[in-house]
Amino acid sequence: MGQGTHAVLECVGHLPACEVAYGVVRPGDVISRVGVPRYEETPIGFGSPFGGNITLTGGPAPVRAYIEEPLPDVLERRIEPSKVFDRTVDLDGALDAYRAMDTREA
Repeated sequence: MGQGTHAVLECVGHLPACEVAYGVVRPGDVISRVGVPRYEETPIGFGSPFGGNITLTGGPAPVRAYIEEPLPDVLERRIEPSKVFDRTVDLDGALDAYRAMDTREA
C-alpha cells in the first residue's frame, strides 16, 4: 500500500497504455488521458469495486491553446522536435500520416 505515483498521464490512446497507467498509479490518485482514447472501456475497477478510488480524467489535447509559445522556437530550430516527430507531410498526406501513427510506423 502507498506504492505508485500520484499522477499518471496516458497519452498513447490504446488500452494497454491505460492498463499500465492503472498498474502504476497510487490508490486514491489520478490518471489523466490526453487526446482521444481508442478504447471504450477502461481497466478502472479491475480488482476492486471502486478501482482503488482512482480518478480518471482527461480529454482532447487543446494544442491551439498553447502552440503560439513553442512554435517559433521549433521553426527557428531552437527546439529540435525530431525526438517526437519523425516525418513531415502536407495536407494531402494527412490521412496516410494518421494511418502511419496508428500502425506505429511514425
